[in-house]
Amino acid sequence: MTLVEDICPVPTIARTDMDAAVESARAAVGLPVGSRVVAAMSGGVDSTVVAALLHKAGYDVVGVTLQLYDHGAALKKKGACCAGQDIHDARLAAEMLGIPHYVLDYESRFRDAVIDQFADSYLAGQTPVPCIRCNQTVKFRDLLDVARDLGAEAMATGHYVRRSVVDGRAQMRKAIDHSRDQSYFLFATTAQQLDYLRFPLADLEKPQVRGVAAELGLRIAAKPDSQDICFVPNGDYRTLIDKLRPQGREAGEIVHMDGRVLGGHAGITDYTIGQRRGLNVAVGEPLFVTRLDPVKRHVIVGPREALLTASLTLDETNWLGDEASIEAAAEAGAPVLARVRSTRPPSPARLSMIDGAVAVTFATGEEGVAPGQACALYDPADPDRLLGGGFIKTTAAVV
Repeated sequence: MTLVEDICPVPTIARTDMDAAVESARAAVGLPVGSRVVAAMSGGVDSTVVAALLHKAGYDVVGVTLQLYDHGAALKKKGACCAGQDIHDARLAAEMLGIPHYVLDYESRFRDAVIDQFADSYLAGQTPVPCIRCNQTVKFRDLLDVARDLGAEAMATGHYVRRSVVDGRAQMRKAIDHSRDQSYFLFATTAQQLDYLRFPLADLEKPQVRGVAAELGLRIAAKPDSQDICFVPNGDYRTLIDKLRPQGREAGEIVHMDGRVLGGHAGITDYTIGQRRGLNVAVGEPLFVTRLDPVKRHVIVGPREALLTASLTLDETNWLGDEASIEAAAEAGAPVLARVRSTRPPSPARLSMIDGAVAVTFATGEEGVAPGQACALYDPADPDRLLGGGFIKTTAAVV
């Protein structure tokens, strides 16, 4: 192969596998051949392969790429999902495939809906998930409108999730490759959006996707995956927050949960729930950040067991389950599997209503729960099915 194999080895894919990949993409779209489908092309291998497979499957494919932030900063960061180089890669791939391609300037929308919200969340002592906000607003709201304006019958993305239709209703399910599954990041996808979206990579594993790209001669076949938040150069989000919200750099105190003042800090935005390193206090036992008080500028610390969460409440909820709403499911005390971080497996829990808010109560104490993070909900009777979720508003510790 003529690919950069020392960067990311790409397997050879047999022709029969290519045919199977095309058929899988056609099944995922579920529309007559010749239908117009917009492919959201980020410039990475996944979205590029989606566009290529749909083109080979006989669809009228239109590629759309979003310019989300300043190219000058983007070009200095490899592997960023929305960098200037990625836009260039998407354009070249579209030219090679022979499909129309549009680049849309969404910088102001992205700044308002994602970057500013990211900074404000840290200032409020929360732990945001900007990729979810991006999917929720810019990509799955604004971009879907553009796709409809272009006359497309569906929009396809390179996300690793499965869309299936049961009794006339679309469901979102985990991808066949659970190690790549992105359903957690798509919990906010509404039923109306899911009716229009398609995910052609649901039945493929990443090595197969790279193999498809290699067989098609796509130059991005060996391109590394994005690892960090795309608008944060070198993963240094604190520098960005200091620039956007300098008031977060106000000094305060590090306080033990028993009330003792243990030391000081240079800014609350330096800390997240569960953090252990960088506290610079010593009391003879390991300490973790258990809570942040932005009003008093206090970083509250305690032992690890203090991180165990018994329950949480949700804000900005979304529901894809069979009940009429998430509130109806909560009123009925529906059992769920709750996932509080993308890197943690779902845990058994039950929905309820507390003071008018949807609440999730865990069967056993759950670690890693922080306000601002997402809580994705799955069906205990069908663990691959995403039921929805919400952003974590408040938490209650195990007593």
